[in-house]
Parts: sequence; structure tokens; C-alpha cells
Amino acid sequence: MRPLTRRQLLALGLAGAGMTAAGGAGLWWSSTWGTFGGAGEDLIQPPVLTARDGALELTLKAAPARLRIGNRTANVQAFNGSLPGPTLRVRPGDTLRVRMVNQLEAPTNLHVHGLHVSPQANGDNPFVSITAGGSFDYEYRIPEDHPAGTYWYHPHHHGHVADQIAAGLYGTILVEDPDPVPVTRERVLVVSDLSLDPDGNLSDVTPMGQIMGREGQIVLVNGQLRPRLVASAGERERWRIVNACPSRFLRLQLEGQTVRLLGRDVGRLPEPMDVTEIELAPGNRADLIVETREGITQLVAAPVDRGSMAGMMGPMTGPLMGEDRPGAEEPVELLTLDVSGDPAAGPLAPIPEWDRLRDLRGDPIAARRTLAFAMGMGGVMVGGGGDSAAMMSFTVNGRTFDPDRLDETVAAGAVEEWTLSNSSPMDHPIHLHVWPMQVVEDGDRDLTEPLWLDVVNVPARSQVKVLVAFDDFRGRTVFHCHILDHEDLGMMGTIEAR
Repeated sequence: MRPLTRRQLLALGLAGAGMTAAGGAGLWWSSTWGTFGGAGEDLIQPPVLTARDGALELTLKAAPARLRIGNRTANVQAFNGSLPGPTLRVRPGDTLRVRMVNQLEAPTNLHVHGLHVSPQANGDNPFVSITAGGSFDYEYRIPEDHPAGTYWYHPHHHGHVADQIAAGLYGTILVEDPDPVPVTRERVLVVSDLSLDPDGNLSDVTPMGQIMGREGQIVLVNGQLRPRLVASAGERERWRIVNACPSRFLRLQLEGQTVRLLGRDVGRLPEPMDVTEIELAPGNRADLIVETREGITQLVAAPVDRGSMAGMMGPMTGPLMGEDRPGAEEPVELLTLDVSGDPAAGPLAPIPEWDRLRDLRGDPIAARRTLAFAMGMGGVMVGGGGDSAAMMSFTVNGRTFDPDRLDETVAAGAVEEWTLSNSSPMDHPIHLHVWPMQVVEDGDRDLTEPLWLDVVNVPARSQVKVLVAFDDFRGRTVFHCHILDHEDLGMMGTIEAR
């Protein structure tokens, strides 16, 4: 594999050649997490449901659940009683049919994050509302040319998204490779976080938690506390990692192992790329190859400074101001990889090369538009009153979300250039449903090679330019900040392809 420059690696939010950890000292450990024993159990894979004869049909029940986390019982919410919900394996051209049953007390619905499918009717329609006790039948027809990769599903009912994902409602969708990648084993790793009170119930989010975007006190992988993975030296594993946290950024590092990137969010790179770390905003995914070396090491989420409200909140004190800079503390240990025993027998076949990703930069641009994401004083009331409340606005182009208003209209089949502008002192990862985005201008990143994402982080007080091809589908959907509290507080807009 030809070497890549640091600028090329930065174009993918990466660095170096072989992941290295920040060290074992100072791993984050809250008093709440510290009361949970039972960490270090063997990693459990979510249940798997696989398409047969071109279709996968299933029922997903969103319901309260009592589950073991470490050695304690937690009262959470889950799909089909598991945390995460079942992994859904499909192929390009398949049809996915889901009966969504709502056994929660609040309304909900279902979003298939990253899938390029129709937003109309019973497709990936964010305007569906399934009332408590109700159900809805979804049908997603996956195009024959859909990119293989790691996607995921979660609720998307405005006003309840952050609460329901933070409570445990999420699962993985795998679109299979046309040619299998030769590996010793494949692992799905869903990273999530949640906060529990001493009785194991879900904690209420604080006002500043909503303003900043909540980060749970407990960080889980497949619903487990720092699980243990076992391998032999010389094996090749495929790790499909989903950042299912409502707001937490993950800067992933692994000490002493050879790690290569297959793809991020959408599709595959032409050939695997050596990396030292990779940063995933909420909603991002990474498909990694780990070539094991003997020893015990940890997968660590290093700190990510995603901004602060300092200077914006005025003279507020008390519960609001204790959380004004999340993500900038200490590393979080996610799991342990124990590589020991006899070396693996014989090398595996090389990983096949893929076609280069599509590049829209030579296509005619039908329109250019700017989407301005902003936060400011005034607007919705966050919190319950007194010094625990604030009037804050979370807007796109000066407006908060209104499901009955059409914000943007695009021509079906056209390619547009969007400038994603962020005037606030915090990062905003932006997600567009149905159509992925090609990043073409982002600070000093080298974007010689096409970079396709469905969640694009826009750093504080900066802007990013993307190209979007509105191919294949007509219909109305949304774009929004994937700090999910910001979405629920109004940082979302509507768009229709006609």
C-alpha cells in the first residue's frame, strides 16, 4: 500500500500509521460509574437478523427494559429487549420491512441513518409519529448500487430524539460487501453512553446538559462496561464501530496494534489506509481492520474539545455552569484487547481493492446555498426555572424547526454546493438524511481524495463546504445538528427534492 502524507490523513480526520493510545494514566472514572462492578466480561455481539431471498422482515419493539450493566440492574429503553438492538444484515437490492411497535410512554418513530432510501410515505420518513401503544409498518427498498458499509437505526421523533437514544434505543445495519473481506472474525462495536441514578434509573438531563449536548456518565460498548476481546497473534479482525452517543465525540486510539481504515460512514476506500487514531462525531461510523500483535491493550476514547459556552451565558451560576465544557477531560477506556496464545495459522488472502469513490467536483453545480447554524440568547426555555433555566435559541438560517414549514427546495437529480456555517462557540456535526455529502472545503484539510460522510462536523466559528447529489429520490426530509439535544431544541430544517 502506498504511503499517505499527514495532510492526506487529516483529510479523513486521521493521523499516522498504527494506532497508539494516550496512555493508561488518568482514565475517566466518575463516582456513578465507580459503583458499577462487573467490567471486563467477554464482549457479546448483538443478535443478528439476516435477509433471505432479497428481503428482511422483522418487528422492532421499543419498550422499557431491565438489563444488567456490569453487576447492577439498570432501567433503560431498548429495541427487542437488547442493548444494542439486533444487527440487521442486508445486501444491495434487498427490501427491509420493519414493523415498529411503540411500547414507550412518548411518541417515537424510526430513522435508518445513512441509508440512501426514499424518504416518502413508509420509507425513511422523519415526520411519521407512532403514538404510545401504536405501531407503523416501514418498508425500505435498498438500491442495487447502494454502497456497502456500516449504518445504524434509531428513533427520530422531534423533541424526543436525545432522550430515547440516551435511554438505549439504537442498533446497527450492515450492507454487505459484494466481495467478502477476508478476515479471521468480524465484530460490531456500538459505543454509547448513559447516566443512571443510584437506583439504576435513567437520570434527567440538566439544563446545561441540553445546551451543551449531554454526555453520559457511563460509556458502554455493546451495552457492556469495558468488555474484553480475545484474539491470537497474527489474526485479522474487522471492527465495525458506531458512535451512538447523543453528543460525545470519540477520538479512538489503540496501543500497539496495526490498524487500517476500510471506510467511514459511506462506502469503502479503494484500499485500506494505515491510521493512528480516528475521530467520530455523534452518528459517524468507522470500518477498521485490526491486525493483532501479542499483548494486552485498550481501545481508548481520547478527549475531544468540542467547544464551550464561556462568555455566552452571562453571569449564570449553579447547575448550569458545571458542564460548560464537555469532552475535554480525560481519556475513557472502552475495551481491552487481549492477544495471546499460539499465533494464527497462515496469512489470509489480501483485501481486495475497490473502485475509487465518486468525485462530484467535475459535475455542474445547479445551485449554491448557505446553511447557517447558530446559538444565542433568547428563544426556547431550557430547564425548569430560576438559575437552572436559560432562554436559548438553536437555529438554522435564523429559524427554529417547524415540521409544517418547507425550508429548502432542491431539484431532483441536481448537484448542489452547500456552505455549512457555524457562528457558535461549539462544534455542530451536521447530518443530512437520504443523501450523503462530499466534503470539498474544510480548513486546511487535504481533500485530494473524495471524502464522503453523512455526518459532517463543522467546528466552532468556522465553515465547511460540501457537494450533494440529489440522486434517485424525490420527497421531503430533514437536515440537523447531530448533537441530539440541539436537534430537539430546534437546530433542524426541512428540505424537499422535487
